[in-house]
Amino acid sequence: MHSRVPNYSVYVITDGKLSRGRGHLQVLSEAIRGGATCVQLREKDLSARELYALAKEIRELTRKNGVAFIVNDRLDVALAVEADGVHLGQSDLPAAAARHIMPPGMLLGVTVRNEKQAVQAQSDGASYLGAGAVFATGTKTDTGKPMGLANLSKICRRVTVPVVGIGGINASNAGSVIGAGADGVAVISSVVSADDIAGATREIACAVAAARCSRPIW
Repeated sequence: MHSRVPNYSVYVITDGKLSRGRGHLQVLSEAIRGGATCVQLREKDLSARELYALAKEIRELTRKNGVAFIVNDRLDVALAVEADGVHLGQSDLPAAAARHIMPPGMLLGVTVRNEKQAVQAQSDGASYLGAGAVFATGTKTDTGKPMGLANLSKICRRVTVPVVGIGGINASNAGSVIGAGADGVAVISSVVSADDIAGATREIACAVAAARCSRPIW
């Protein structure tokens, strides 16, 4: 379980279909080398047993590197491998129900698309929110119309838990997501599909750091 304050700055999510034949451990090792601060295992097509075996390996990798490890959807797998947290969508197990059976220190992420969902998720015990899609994305097909930076900013102002922007984010627009008030950016294709995974992650990490330095302090 996670004892330190998690760092959501550069949040890399797996996608076996987009990683061009490279294994999950190779992709995530390179992403961590480039500055990923948090990784999420998100594989919808694996059996529970396959997911568990993969999650165990990623748990070892992330623990060794001091990076937070989140499992998407599957609270059972997250608990079984002692992941730092679980991330739930709006159609998954309700956040309040998950929080009820989770150990106190475990992280609970919830996907939100508007202010109402954000406020509800925080009240249900979310540790952080994944807000999106911020920009148009082909990676996830169920995200609806992009919310844009103005709506992201409204969500950030309505809650006190960290907010991570997701959807269509890359090195060229990551800074604007931080500028809108987000605590971090979640990326899939811009990292896992890149020729140079570590280099692509580093570019995003630099954009996040630069935006944070220039953000107003009031």
